[in-house]
Amino acid sequence: MLLDVRGLRVAFGGHEVVHGIDFTLRAGEKLALVGESGSGKTVSALSLLRLVQNAEVGGSALLQGRDLLAMGERELRGVRGDEVAIVFQEPMSALNPLYTVGDQIGEVLQLKKGLTLRQARASAIELLASTGIPEPARRAGAFPHQLSGGQRQRAMIAMALASAPRLLLADEPTTALDVSLRGQILELLSDLQRQHGMAVLLITHDLNLVRRFADRVAVMERGHLVEQGAVHDVFSSPRHAYTRKLLASRPERDVVEAKRGEAAEPVLRAQKLRVGYPVRLPGLRGWFRSGEFVAVQGADLSLLPGQTLGVIGESGSGKSTLALAVLGLLPYQGHLSVAGSDWAQARRGGATRALRQRVQVVFQDPFSSLSPRLTIEQIVGEGLTVHQPQLDAAQRRERVVTLLAEVGLVSDPASGFGWLQRYPHEFSGGQRQRLAIARALIVEPQLLVLDEPTSALDVTVQKQVLALLQRLQRERGLSYLLITHDVDVIRAMAHQVVVMKDGALVESGDAQDLLASPQHPYTRMLVQAAA
Repeated sequence: MLLDVRGLRVAFGGHEVVHGIDFTLRAGEKLALVGESGSGKTVSALSLLRLVQNAEVGGSALLQGRDLLAMGERELRGVRGDEVAIVFQEPMSALNPLYTVGDQIGEVLQLKKGLTLRQARASAIELLASTGIPEPARRAGAFPHQLSGGQRQRAMIAMALASAPRLLLADEPTTALDVSLRGQILELLSDLQRQHGMAVLLITHDLNLVRRFADRVAVMERGHLVEQGAVHDVFSSPRHAYTRKLLASRPERDVVEAKRGEAAEPVLRAQKLRVGYPVRLPGLRGWFRSGEFVAVQGADLSLLPGQTLGVIGESGSGKSTLALAVLGLLPYQGHLSVAGSDWAQARRGGATRALRQRVQVVFQDPFSSLSPRLTIEQIVGEGLTVHQPQLDAAQRRERVVTLLAEVGLVSDPASGFGWLQRYPHEFSGGQRQRLAIARALIVEPQLLVLDEPTSALDVTVQKQVLALLQRLQRERGLSYLLITHDVDVIRAMAHQVVVMKDGALVESGDAQDLLASPQHPYTRMLVQAAA
């Protein structure tokens, strides 16, 4: 037995958040620790190496007979990164922005293996090559911000493997990646796990990932381990109600289906839309003129009232650039009309503010898109102060309270308006996304741009937010431009879909028909990767 955890308890300030859980992990085995945010899975895993600040940890965690929880700091420092390594959820936060990825990998090799600087640099390049990263020698000299999301995650994996650990803790290693990259990272972890014979403890809320990767699964709910067993057995015959709830959390389609041959005026129409960015040319040419990177090339699309147009593609395909152009935040060429107006014409006629009222946006991460310095009342009511300045404070508050109730956020009557004076950090991820939706809806737009609105949420919360968006669309007749890499979300929400690759639209059509029978090889790859 490689790892034997018995009675693991974690508390903060005397308040217990993990309640005596037991699990084991054999050498070469892949165990998935599954649960929603707040279930205790990450705290449990990081507490094994005592990496959670101010945590009171009890129980035992035997790594080949040695109790990690009884070790002194000096002995435990020798285990961290050497025998047990970690791949964190967000590599952009975990990697040091001031050092190249090669230097960061080499530092581990120098500290743990005693290699010289030259040896460490050569080994870092070999490790990057083993993860399948292109041009490993060049990437070793790059800083984290110069790599794509998938490349940064591969660099994190290379760093974790630098000292050939017996156990790898992988904390949501694919959450921020699109479907094809998720598949690549999964295959990479599986290949490396087989090559090195290491065990993997995977922390995730992605059930598709568990089904494809893990040998066994352990399900956590509110600090309790409620069920564990072989993946096939648990998924086919779940015994606990919470496990059944997780497995039933796949998004469901509940939209008003479009009528064939409908001839309404589109809320959004683009013809030959082109968006480019200036880039510096290499060598002497860059002194005299700039080049151009074309992010969106020749896009044709339209969106009818009360419908959803899904835009799907990998990172770097041009989805977000298209969304920014629709929001009037990037210059473009070609024709683009939103709610019957063109951004260029609106700027010339001084009607930009009026057009911004008709098109609003809900961003991917509500925690970073909501101001931490403003209260909920100020955040949601801000649009009214700009677009409807004739309203007084009492009228704005009434509108805010009404809309928050409409998105499922109802204050405790006993607290009066105290609930409105809270700040974003006092709410859960799902509640923050509801706040972001309320902020967008307060000015009564015709079109909502939804930029990955559920990718940062647990499966159960994702289902709730999608159900909310579907209900609001039915009741308000809203149109959605849905930017996502999640095929299941497209299947549940979209009436029409366009597929983007390298800035071009490679396929478009009715969402259900296209997903059932994709014609382009790239679309088939995306659909198969999500299966």
